[in-house]
Amino acid sequence: MKLTTRGRYAVTAMLDLAINGEEKPVSLADISGRQEISLSYLEQLFAKLRREALVTSVRGPGGGYRLARDRTTLFVAEIIDAVDESVDVTNCNGKGNCHHGEVCLTHDLWQDLSDRIHSFLSEISLADLVDNRAGKARLSANETVQKLILQ
Repeated sequence: MKLTTRGRYAVTAMLDLAINGEEKPVSLADISGRQEISLSYLEQLFAKLRREALVTSVRGPGGGYRLARDRTTLFVAEIIDAVDESVDVTNCNGKGNCHHGEVCLTHDLWQDLSDRIHSFLSEISLADLVDNRAGKARLSANETVQKLILQ
């Protein structure tokens, strides 16, 4: 799969924004510090995310970024698409020129897989990721308590 750091970092930054941006806008410097992503790289990503209306910027002291929509309506696939990333497992980037300029024998298989991955990521919202993270944290805390009780 050809998902580069651009797509991963965009999803990570948006998840950070979903977790930390409910009360007030979040600065890119804060996201950069928490996620260890270059500030200049985040600026490039957020310019694209803003253009695609996934985030809004707030100017001035205490400014930063907010999600443009509720996190239940922001999906992983659209974040990846917004930063010009693709989820493509074909050798030809979906062009169909995989075998000496022609479609290779397995092109349709890999194209179908790419489509299914994109469809799968289109069903996962930022809210799902936040809830999953919170659920794992609760599970981890419960396991810790159980271990302390059993000792």
